[in-house]
Amino acid sequence: MATAAVTSKGQITIPLEVRKKLGLKPGDRVRFIEGEHGEYILKPREESAEPKAEFVFKPRTGTIMDMLGCIHWTGKPVTIEEMNETIAKGWAGLLTFED
Repeated sequence: MATAAVTSKGQITIPLEVRKKLGLKPGDRVRFIEGEHGEYILKPREESAEPKAEFVFKPRTGTIMDMLGCIHWTGKPVTIEEMNETIAKGWAGLLTFED
């Protein structure tokens, strides 16, 4: 995941991998579109064509409870003992995809 720091003037340098994926060149303009949950979407400002990609920026603040629902588990609940057994198998090199 690419990250950038905000300077005291409120500026960021968009990481190279992001600039490449968005097709950004020096002098290009970008749009910051606010999402419904406070995140921002960065899109190249193109008049006629669809953007090549888009990135969602979310602030790196909050609590662990903000993570609730970000991963959807559809399997059966497992116990701590089952987790520990699986971890031990993994470290021993005995874990297969069927486990």
